[in-house]
Parts: sequence; C-alpha cells; structure tokens
Amino acid sequence: MTASPDPFSQIEALRPVLLKYARLQLRNAAWAEDAVSETLLAALEKPQSFAGQSQLKTWLIGILKHKLVDQIRKNSRELSTTCTADDGEDLDDLLFASDGHWRETQHDWGNPEDVLRQLDFMKVLEACVEKLPGQQGRLFMMREWLELESDEICKELAITPTNLWVMLHRARLRLRDCLQAGWFGAAGGAT
Repeated sequence: MTASPDPFSQIEALRPVLLKYARLQLRNAAWAEDAVSETLLAALEKPQSFAGQSQLKTWLIGILKHKLVDQIRKNSRELSTTCTADDGEDLDDLLFASDGHWRETQHDWGNPEDVLRQLDFMKVLEACVEKLPGQQGRLFMMREWLELESDEICKELAITPTNLWVMLHRARLRLRDCLQAGWFGAAGGAT
C-alpha cells in the first residue's frame, strides 16, 4: 500500500496551475510569482485550514484570489516599463518605430468613464454575490468565477447535476434582482 504524498508535495504540484491563473489575472510575471508564493506560504503555514470539503486546488485558488487582490492594491501605482516579449525582444521595439510613433495604427481604447462604470458594476456584482445564501453564492463562484466543471462541483458538494442547475438558476435570479435594484435601477434613475 503506497502512502499518499505529503501536503507540501501536493501543494507544490499545483504551483504551475496557480501561476498560470495568476499570470492571466495580473498580466505581470513578477507580481504573479509573488502572489503564488504568498499563497503557497499561507497554505503551508496553516494546513489545518483546509478542511477537505473541497479539492485542494479549489482551496488554493480561493487563497490566491485574495493574494491577487493584495498584489493589485500593492502595485496599483507601479508601471512596469521593463516588459519584454516572450522571445526576449524589447517590447518598445515591437510596438514603436524608431521615430517613436506606433508601428501599427492603434484602436480606440474607449471612454475611460465607461471603464470606470464597468469597475463600479463589478463592485455591485460582488456585493450581490455576497448577499446570496451560502450554498448559492458558493456554487455561483465555483461555476462562474473559478470556472469549475459541473461534474467537479457536484462531486465536491455531493449534489446531483439537477440540483446544481436549480441552485444556479435561483442564484442567477437573485443576482438579477439585486443588480436591478443596485445597478440598473440606480443607473436608470440617474438618466
């Protein structure tokens, strides 16, 4: 009978997955590495926090999300000017001609006020998700934000696929009502 790997090995084996997720979210390799390192350190400092009610990967991603937010706050004013392309070529050389103009015509990046409204919308959405009853909020987060497969969620929570879809449907209805009152109603009243 083979012994299961120690917690350190299991956690370390998930490092590439966490790093990929962090890089996608932060778009900065150094910040992503810092966030993943802090996540692994937090997990190893308090392994008893993992109650085994979800997969280890889900638990670590939950920790990582908080560390990503911390990294964004910490580095919000820092601008990375040392970016390089994947092949090591300087990013400035790829984007700009020798006269300092863009190599390619740039697309309209939109209105900054619209971007701010999107950020405000995300804050309202997060508040609405927090108001969902525990199981519905957890299911919605697992399915829509962590993008876990339905089978994986059902297995973790010991529920049937039908029950999952009913609970997700109810969560979406509650979110719609909350967003209607907290975002669309407010936006509609301001115009």
